[in-house]
Amino acid sequence: MVDLSNISVVLPSLDPDDKLIAVVNGLLEYGFTDIILVNDGSKPENLHYFETAAQNPQVHLLHHSVNRGKGAALKTAFRWFLENRPHAVGVVTVDGDNQHHPEDTRACALRMAETEKIILGVRDFDQPDVPPRSRTGNKITSWVFQVFVGMTISDTQTGLRAIPRPALEILIDIQGDRFEYETNMLLAMQERSLSFEEVKIRTVYIEENKSSHFRAVQDSWRIYKLILAHFFKYTASSLTCALADEGMYLLLTFLLHKGLSGVMLTAAAVFGARLVSSLLNFYLNRKLVFHSSGNVWTALGKYYALAVPVALLQLLATEGVYRLLHIGETLVLARSVYHILVMVVLYFISFLVQQRWVFAAKKNNQ
Repeated sequence: MVDLSNISVVLPSLDPDDKLIAVVNGLLEYGFTDIILVNDGSKPENLHYFETAAQNPQVHLLHHSVNRGKGAALKTAFRWFLENRPHAVGVVTVDGDNQHHPEDTRACALRMAETEKIILGVRDFDQPDVPPRSRTGNKITSWVFQVFVGMTISDTQTGLRAIPRPALEILIDIQGDRFEYETNMLLAMQERSLSFEEVKIRTVYIEENKSSHFRAVQDSWRIYKLILAHFFKYTASSLTCALADEGMYLLLTFLLHKGLSGVMLTAAAVFGARLVSSLLNFYLNRKLVFHSSGNVWTALGKYYALAVPVALLQLLATEGVYRLLHIGETLVLARSVYHILVMVVLYFISFLVQQRWVFAAKKNNQ
């Protein structure tokens, strides 16, 4: 049997049944010797399952007096691990519903110890026995993660994660007390450039996942607003800079109108306003939207290497097309609709390029 004594299992649970005992027994059978079990404020009638599990000397039981959420339970266990297991190399988190096979848990734990990377145990949602709700939800979330976060993750909701000690010391301070904490962990991995790998695991659903405490509406909203946060902030940054551009244009026009006139006045006001608003946009996107810690001059060069072609493309895609198709200024509605479509497409392209090139963290999934 492989020695797993330097890896702790973190097992949060709320209102468990017999499956919790099966999970603990399976982990012990496959060689784990340290299980940190967290009772997240379960009902009195369910407490005997924790007491039964804790009869094993390999199980250390922690309690929340009230239900605080899966994220809070994970962080309670992580803190206890960091304080009480100074020589252990990391943890592996599992769910208490017996849907993680202990052999897969061991494989993820050993891979983490070997590579010193975060290991995500990912399921195959194309299997025929996967409940339609789970298949659709996970595929949509993975797609949204890839587009709006820039991370390619096969299973964003997996509870089977092996985390080395150095990464755990970072992730323990991430916000979130419920299911959104696991999403925040993934976002932090991207922002902090924490290396990770995926390991294929069995896809097990017992009674179509009826024992899950995931709340479809509330918890989905918590998760998706985190995933889309960058895009929301990017939009707010763009609107702020658009207002700054207009205000600076008016200010420069007022200040320069005595010394310049005509085309020269307009060009100076437009150029000055665009320079100020673009620098403001660069600062806001770097600091508040994408949280980039890379070299500022390299990022600034990339930013303008994107901004100039986008401005030219906008001009060609609007005025150039108008002239080519002979769309005159009298066709106000057609011009307006087309202009909006062009701006939306270029806006989204600019977001993706800034996310994945201008302000991208170094590659974290080798």
